[in-house]
Amino acid sequence: MTSKITPTELRRRLRARLADGKIVVAPGIYDSYGARFVAEAGFEAVYMTGNGVSASLLGRPDVGLIDLTLLSQHAHRAASAVDIPLICDADTGYGNVVNVKRTVEEFEAAGVAAIHMEDQVSPKRCGQLPGARPVIELNEAVGKIEAAVAAKRDPEFIVIARTDSAESRGLDEAIRRAQAFIKAGADVAFVEIKAGPTILDDLKRIAAAVPAPCLVNVDAGGKMAELTADEIGALGMRLAIYPGLARCAAGFAIQSACAALKRDGNTAAVRDRMLTPQQYNAALGLNEIEAWETKYLKS
Repeated sequence: MTSKITPTELRRRLRARLADGKIVVAPGIYDSYGARFVAEAGFEAVYMTGNGVSASLLGRPDVGLIDLTLLSQHAHRAASAVDIPLICDADTGYGNVVNVKRTVEEFEAAGVAAIHMEDQVSPKRCGQLPGARPVIELNEAVGKIEAAVAAKRDPEFIVIARTDSAESRGLDEAIRRAQAFIKAGADVAFVEIKAGPTILDDLKRIAAAVPAPCLVNVDAGGKMAELTADEIGALGMRLAIYPGLARCAAGFAIQSACAALKRDGNTAAVRDRMLTPQQYNAALGLNEIEAWETKYLKS
């Protein structure tokens, strides 16, 4: 059970932080359980990755198999579990401008603080998978961002505009699109770029050219993965997401525990890397439930 902070207040809080100059770090999760650990660790925001949700709910890669209903309902549960803003992957908006309108309405109703939408051709693929991503034409992409902004009921709801055009059309085009998306009313720009020798210079160029806070996907790897959050902030970025944090850490831990159990017949070899029942229950807020029962459960 969390305190009664309204979605509008959480959105307002995230907006203020994006404007104050210091980078916001949002570790990636794929469910409510992971969201609670992020909040417990003291982070100011949490990010729900569509890639991780596809893995968690379907056991499949991020190739456009997750739809609006699956993701927005999943996001609602995660947003309800914590008192920090939830930023959520909204893929391409799940269709044209009519679908985008419903996408914004559903994520707003779910209590999400911010969504990012990309300009990929549907069906989309994760930006970090091999190969370039085909993108829709700029006019259509701008129209979808305008539709997202117009669909907001809460003016504090944050629209993040993502472009995947850098790989196929070059960084100059990606920057041009980011600028156009901000002009169309987006609050934050997200230029998806892959790891490479020029990635740090590329991020500086993006931040200098785009008149709005910029988001960076730290899963791009390479030199980026070696930087601290403050060093990423010094490049001009204002929001850093770590989409692979929970899904990769959990996957490794589950593989290790299963291997130990298969090999040894018990989990003794990995028990020091597993939560105790007490730690597990504490992470889920069992003490809050018990306190609520004590106060209101009448015999």
